[in-house]
Amino acid sequence: MLHENDNIFKSMKDITFEDTVSHQCGVTMNDSVEARAIAEVMSRHDHIRVTYMPAMIRIDGDGKMEFKMDEISEELGRVMTPHLFEISTSTHYGRMVMTDDNTVMLFGDMNEMMKYIV
Repeated sequence: MLHENDNIFKSMKDITFEDTVSHQCGVTMNDSVEARAIAEVMSRHDHIRVTYMPAMIRIDGDGKMEFKMDEISEELGRVMTPHLFEISTSTHYGRMVMTDDNTVMLFGDMNEMMKYIV
């Protein structure tokens, strides 16, 4: 887990542009009780990076991210639904799919996401 003083962002002079596909995905949330619960749960996964900023929280991952509402509800101390989850996320990148009433998945690879919507 990244700590509040860590940062995933780089200065433009430190960025190298490559002609590749990243397969990354993620969400940005306004800092709130709900966002902190989501970030805490997701920080337990090795392929997830959580970045705390003064008013926002970024959660970034490689491949796919699986947000389980029951895990977030337990951390939050009240019910989190996929619809409340979407309200908590200001924006996302990748392809978002609600697979059932307990799971929201975010995919960095469109081909993998297609299995869930066809």
